[in-house]
Amino acid sequence: MLRRLLFAICLLAAAAAAHAAARSPQIAVSGTALATFFASQGQVINVNNQQLDLQSLTVPATSNFEVHVFGPGVSTTSFGAYNTVPASPALYLIAPGSATPGWFETAGFHTGPTRLTVNLFDAGQALQGTTTYAGADPTAFGFYDQAGASTFFTQDSRNAGGAARILAYNGTGTRVGWTWFACETGAGPGGDFADFVALVNLSLAPVPVSHTDWGTLKQRFR
Repeated sequence: MLRRLLFAICLLAAAAAAHAAARSPQIAVSGTALATFFASQGQVINVNNQQLDLQSLTVPATSNFEVHVFGPGVSTTSFGAYNTVPASPALYLIAPGSATPGWFETAGFHTGPTRLTVNLFDAGQALQGTTTYAGADPTAFGFYDQAGASTFFTQDSRNAGGAARILAYNGTGTRVGWTWFACETGAGPGGDFADFVALVNLSLAPVPVSHTDWGTLKQRFR
């Protein structure tokens, strides 16, 4: 019983710590295109005041995740990961712009050696290819999107003029536990951030912290 209670306390502590802060300041999103897209996906998200500070991410060393992409630029925009520490990081392609709408990707970090393995699936869930990227760092990585000759990063400092080009939001409803990355691929600065949107099932958003006392916790695990 004591072991189960201690385990529960550890879980509560981890839940309180494993979250991203809100972006500050929030970035102005023009028009209604992004809000309309989220509504079409059954999401209740205020695009102007629920942005997350996810410029650099950290996940457990053997994390796995899934990626789905949407938006008018889906057939011409690629999406991937990169290590946030190097000055000129390698780009680890996850979702190729040439993929047919409805295709999706799974990716997983591994150790011994450190690497990221990406699997590409078609809309019928048939495997279309596997790529492994050596050196991908789960403790300091970000996402990028590439449209034509332009590449934009979750780290504002890597974008021209230090502008925000990828905004992150917590998924809601059936997408709780997922994170949305809304990308602006226009000339900028600013924009509607609805040109290309990636949905990643890494739970990285702020989570409510539940406070409880020892007696309540004991009742929960009897």
